Amino acid sequence: MTYQVLARKWRPKTFESLIGQEHVVRALTHALSEQRLHHAYLFTGTRGVGKTTLARILAKSFNCETGITATPCGVCASCTEIDTGRFIDLLEVDAATNTKVDEMRQLLENAVYAPTRGRFKVYVIDEVHMLSNSAFNAMLKTLEEPPEHVKFILATTDPQKIPVTVLSRCMQFNLKQMTPPLIASHLKHILEVESISAEAGALNLLARSAAGSMRDALSLLDQAIAHGAGKVEETQVREMLGTVDLDYLFSVLDALLAGDSAALLHVADDMAIRSLSFDAALQEMAGLFTRLQVAQFAPQAVADDLPERERILRLAAELDPEFVQLAYQIAVHGRKELPLAPDEYAGFVMTLLRLHAFRPALASDALAPDLATASRKRPPVLTTPPPMNAAIAAAGKTSGSAETVPRRGKGSDRYHGYRRPDGSRRIDLGNGDFDGCGRRLASDPGCAQIGRNGA
Repeated sequence: MTYQVLARKWRPKTFESLIGQEHVVRALTHALSEQRLHHAYLFTGTRGVGKTTLARILAKSFNCETGITATPCGVCASCTEIDTGRFIDLLEVDAATNTKVDEMRQLLENAVYAPTRGRFKVYVIDEVHMLSNSAFNAMLKTLEEPPEHVKFILATTDPQKIPVTVLSRCMQFNLKQMTPPLIASHLKHILEVESISAEAGALNLLARSAAGSMRDALSLLDQAIAHGAGKVEETQVREMLGTVDLDYLFSVLDALLAGDSAALLHVADDMAIRSLSFDAALQEMAGLFTRLQVAQFAPQAVADDLPERERILRLAAELDPEFVQLAYQIAVHGRKELPLAPDEYAGFVMTLLRLHAFRPALASDALAPDLATASRKRPPVLTTPPPMNAAIAAAGKTSGSAETVPRRGKGSDRYHGYRRPDGSRRIDLGNGDFDGCGRRLASDPGCAQIGRNGA
């Protein structure tokens, strides 16, 4: 027998088996139970959340041989034919390939005829936002007042492109993206039925990579089973997806706490050797900083079954909350700047070094002797500061306790200085003050102490 992919094999066939759309299921089941049937439904949502599945289940509810019900039997001829796509009164139309007005007119011309087998003739128009404006206009009258035996079910991923005149004629349901824990639990259930072993960490990776789409998750699960030769293991899934092992990110945080910039570069080199995605690494890093911040302000919100719970709580206690906020912004902006970097490796390294530069000061932090010496010998950087307070300048020049410091060096006619009685020196640039370390003086002359060793 030909293998059937998991996304098709495990497509829900009843409202009860539909995952993650309880709000829509509740409304539809109540309407079916009370026989309050609308003539047009619009399902909106991203890919793989159940729009077409809901349309088929609703078509079975309309045409089940047991009657209009919220629990179709699934065994009658109508239900089985709908499940296999052979029901003659269920017309599924792909609006992406039937966009023209002539095709829509031809479709609606057959709407006046009674259904052949079922109770209702159901039109399922997928990606309805792809229709042209003329096609939308052609269907307005039929959509507003269709024959009693016709039901329209529209599905779209972009409701903003649908004219308001169409939206006002439909009962609209917005399908939500599914959360990673919900997807992971469903994948676990499927693997248990399929008798395939799996690690919880691997399922969590697949759930996060699916980005809220159950169909994407099942497709990735099929790929993971093939990649792992019948097993779903975390290391193999990481290799398949190209995701970054959290050990790398925890090593980055440990290096930041230790103030070890060489260790940061070593992590980047190891990731480059494995050809890991630096964009994905920064995305995971931002997510890790989010979990750290949650652990700092709401530790009870950290799940007990989280594999890295202990490490997150330890780092949350050692890192300052302010630095975690800053680090999150650095990671997000670093990812945004990757396309502008000379290459992804350089952009990732600069992001790590930026984290290192802005890390909290450590007690062991101290300038190396040669660096300190170099900083003392570095000449001041002369820029053009704001104009000096004239009164302060006059007081300094006329005071009998101040002496003029001789001009020296190239361009000495540009500035000269004054030595105060306490030994500090003020450099007058003609239009402002500048300290001996290259910092602008504050307006208060008492803050203008500069120079080292009495120079």
